[in-house]
Amino acid sequence: MSPESPSAHRPSDVTQSGDLVRIEYDLWAESGGKTDLLDTTHEEVAQKANIPAPEGFSWGPRPHQIGGDRFPTGIENALVGLKVGEEVEREFSPAEAFGERDPNLIELFSMHEVERLPEMRREDARLEVGTVLTIEGRRGRVISLTAARVRVDFNPPFSGRKVRGKFKVAERIEDPVEQVRAILELQYGRGGEFGVEHHEKTITLKLPERSKFDLSWMAAKPRVVDRLRTHLRPHVIRIVEEYVTPTPEKKKEETEKAKVEPPAAATPASETSETPPRSETGKPAGRSTGKGAKTAPSAAEGG
Repeated sequence: MSPESPSAHRPSDVTQSGDLVRIEYDLWAESGGKTDLLDTTHEEVAQKANIPAPEGFSWGPRPHQIGGDRFPTGIENALVGLKVGEEVEREFSPAEAFGERDPNLIELFSMHEVERLPEMRREDARLEVGTVLTIEGRRGRVISLTAARVRVDFNPPFSGRKVRGKFKVAERIEDPVEQVRAILELQYGRGGEFGVEHHEKTITLKLPERSKFDLSWMAAKPRVVDRLRTHLRPHVIRIVEEYVTPTPEKKKEETEKAKVEPPAAATPASETSETPPRSETGKPAGRSTGKGAKTAPSAAEGG
């Protein structure tokens, strides 16, 4: 008999590294009496901190992989062993969170060098304290500037600051289809827009329209496939892309016009022509009153 895995003896309501869950949390960075909200799943917390939600954003528990890479390693480690449904609050030192500040990552550049950067050549470009610049592939924030010099800090934005977090694992994601959607959400986003099927050892993903030409999806696809293989161990992963030939514009316009405009009502003959139709002999048809001609009796005559 093969030895049982350690997870076989753990309580079913306790998280372990690699679990896919839905989690609620609030994260604050603290330093020198100043507190900044880093992220939250609660709308009321964001409103209190005057942080607007991105367009299309929905509040509530988010998919999360315990021990993954969404949070710094120290924070991820603190989520291992939490009970599902239990709320905990933890504090993390700078080393456990975003790291200590490194003075060697603060560098000085000439104004001439900065003005030649692509982002500074845009019409709406503004150079001020807090502006984010990309220099030699590194992203940094301007912390001071003069007419000739610009000082840029390449440290992570919240390095050197203590982090306080409140966490609650709302549920463990068990259903295979929901696990696939969670992985899509974590690695790419828009997990709810994909068509997902899971049949025995085959996973089928149907791409939403907006993702077919999205470069972000092209970059995320290898990560999605890798996580699906690791977590669900399928034999086959199918990614389906359907392209429907659009209707020619003229036909489309005619179709739309037919939907909007009702068919014209039939017009009585008396309104369309004052001249009655004529027979082959040139005489008005159906109006003969000559000798031997008979007319159909009217309803008033009783037949």
